[in-house]
Amino acid sequence: MYTYVDVQPNDSCPMAASQVYKNLGEPFRVRLVRIYEGEPEGKLFAVTGWSSQGPADAFAVRVEDSSEGSAYVVYGGDWGIRLRPADSSEPWRLDDAEQWGETHLVLADAEDLVPA
Repeated sequence: MYTYVDVQPNDSCPMAASQVYKNLGEPFRVRLVRIYEGEPEGKLFAVTGWSSQGPADAFAVRVEDSSEGSAYVVYGGDWGIRLRPADSSEPWRLDDAEQWGETHLVLADAEDLVPA
């Protein structure tokens, strides 16, 4: 089984991605991810899938990774995923400065994912 990430530039994410990953497990819904960029201990962010119709489910799946052996891909709708601070109670929307879009994420450890 494979996971296909195919996201064209859109209102949520200006980047594009066209990737194929070989699954090493079953996809599962995810609601939080830990990101280490600029944060030595990591910081939790809420994640949702994003589609041309708005919020959608976000999923993660363990996949083959040529550099690490395996990793976790976090993916969403046809417009990718959106993230916001984990403690935010704001609704998901494109005009919120604390939210941003990504095509997908590749995370090294299962501990960096909080299932839905």
